[in-house]
Amino acid sequence: MNYMLKDENAIYYECGYSCDNALYLSLGNEAFFITDSRYTIDATEHVRHATVMISDDLYARAASLLESAKVKQIVFDPKEWSVAGFERVHSRVECVFEPEPDFSHKKRIIKNEEELKILARAAKLGRKAFKTLAKEFNTDGIGKSEYALTHQAKSILSDFGKYDVSFDPIVAVNKNAAKPHARATSKKLDWGDLLLVDAGLKYKRYCSDRTRTVFVGEGFDFTTQQIFSKQKIQKAYDTVLKAHDNAILNAHSGMKAKEVDALTRDIISKAGFGEFYVHSTGHGVGLDIHEMPYISSKSDTIIEDGMVFTIEPGIYIPNAFGIRIEDMVAMVDGKAVVL
Repeated sequence: MNYMLKDENAIYYECGYSCDNALYLSLGNEAFFITDSRYTIDATEHVRHATVMISDDLYARAASLLESAKVKQIVFDPKEWSVAGFERVHSRVECVFEPEPDFSHKKRIIKNEEELKILARAAKLGRKAFKTLAKEFNTDGIGKSEYALTHQAKSILSDFGKYDVSFDPIVAVNKNAAKPHARATSKKLDWGDLLLVDAGLKYKRYCSDRTRTVFVGEGFDFTTQQIFSKQKIQKAYDTVLKAHDNAILNAHSGMKAKEVDALTRDIISKAGFGEFYVHSTGHGVGLDIHEMPYISSKSDTIIEDGMVFTIEPGIYIPNAFGIRIEDMVAMVDGKAVVL
């Protein structure tokens, strides 16, 4: 199959290296990594199984390669390409450009043993960072704004620059936690508050993703065993934890993704919180923080061994509070194993 790639992670998956200005072509038994002269040294050192080509016009060079190889058809992912970038190749070559959305994500949906080890390491580093974060917030977090706490979380998760973060951490207090993708505010953390933290880091470019919701009492930590002062919050929290644990315990290979989603959704709905569960149960994690499989009520994807995804049910009461508990799992020997 002939295909061309623009996305950094898609390219990295193919050849072990990528940068912010590169194209990748796979043409029969040959592959080409095209970039500009700023990346000559790195590309030459790190690109595997592809010929490195340096050019001041990546798109013209890609078109030239397609013409010289007399390619009649080539696959591309329209989600990766800008209209302008695509046209700079397409307009120069007389061949069929076959769109295939999520082309690379489909190739990457089953993780190999090495990828599973890397993802497990990323998840364990993320867990360790959460433990450190709890200590920091206990001793130096009370009275600080969500802005400051988010900055603190990013520093700790990255081990002060050693790792990239998977995404900007979400640190939300009380009613701000009712927004699943809350942005930081000037709200300050105080004893007795509800605190939601959603964060992750990258290890060897593979992401981790974890969420905990806690009661901010003396010596609080980011374990899943939490006691809240308000009965309604406690009921919602216990419901989310039950849904989270039920999905991990009962998910198995051979199920459809929507059946895994039902393992959390049915429990939350039966407890009377169904309208406040506003997102899907989870998403795949790998080189991208969101990739296949998507664990939603609409997905017929068959769950298979080697897939890695999150289990992250939530309840979000507008202008009151939000709760989410999230862990990454890998499907191993037919069962979900928490990474």
